[in-house]
Amino acid sequence: MMNFPEITGFSFSVLLLFSVLLVKFIVTRFSDPRPLHYFRFYCQRLADKVNKSSNSENQQNIAGLVAIIVTLVPLLVILWLFEAFIEVPWLWQGLLLYLALGSLSQGETSLSLAKALSAQQKYLARETLTPWLLRDTQELSPMGLSKASIEAQLLHHCALLFTVSFYFLIGGGLAAIGYRLLLEMHFSWNIKRQRFRHFGRQANQLVKILQWLPARLLVLLLLIFCSGKNPVLFTRLLRGHFFRLSNDILIYCFALVLGIKLGGVASYDQQKLRRPAFNDLGRQPEPADIIHAGKRIKQLSIICSFLLLFTVVLLLAIAKL
Repeated sequence: MMNFPEITGFSFSVLLLFSVLLVKFIVTRFSDPRPLHYFRFYCQRLADKVNKSSNSENQQNIAGLVAIIVTLVPLLVILWLFEAFIEVPWLWQGLLLYLALGSLSQGETSLSLAKALSAQQKYLARETLTPWLLRDTQELSPMGLSKASIEAQLLHHCALLFTVSFYFLIGGGLAAIGYRLLLEMHFSWNIKRQRFRHFGRQANQLVKILQWLPARLLVLLLLIFCSGKNPVLFTRLLRGHFFRLSNDILIYCFALVLGIKLGGVASYDQQKLRRPAFNDLGRQPEPADIIHAGKRIKQLSIICSFLLLFTVVLLLAIAKL
């Protein structure tokens, strides 16, 4: 019989990841705490101090880069040094991972939104979706709310669950929390808002770089397991987006898989921003597509779990030889 100490390295990280996800899932059944809320508040106050609209574009860019360095580097150094005083390393790694992972209640929120739209309760639907979005929702139609919800589900899963797990598995808790803190800076200083157009550019670029590989892995899983009979066609359509430094390929792939249109114009702080539109031959999304999108994302989660568990079993089998 296998002893617990034999489970080390990558295999132990996978089991710890599943354990923390289970704990987070249970906790969010009773409440949905956002432990990094105060860090985002700090980022907003920091921007109020150093992001001056009177400065030149170059000065705002430099100020944004300095803000990242003076915030992120000391925090990561402190966390790295503090780890030496922890008697139970796996508990510390689990805590960092718990803080880094995003909320697991997005699916329930999307289901509530779909029910509200089906009952033609547009005000309730907007109020349900607003906390999860940066874009303005006051003028969104049911179709616009459905599209925004589907994109939010996908990007939330990619950025706050899949990518966090990816960096935890390859770099441990410090890598996961470092990525998440940078992501919170990106959320706080999002360049889609006019006042952060230059100040948030460095955070935006760094997040795009860190998300590039995990997003492509997620696209690969979508093409292999969720594209039905069209993986070759979808691959040809997506090929031009593969090396671009953005998540457009992920949204495009999801639009193809669901057979709907995604992307297009969105409003931020009452200013319309033209974004690429994806899958023009698809139909406009409906409330039912929100539920279908949630099922696809759950399917991806199950597939990832089986692949990781299969890898763990394979590694343990090799170790016994």
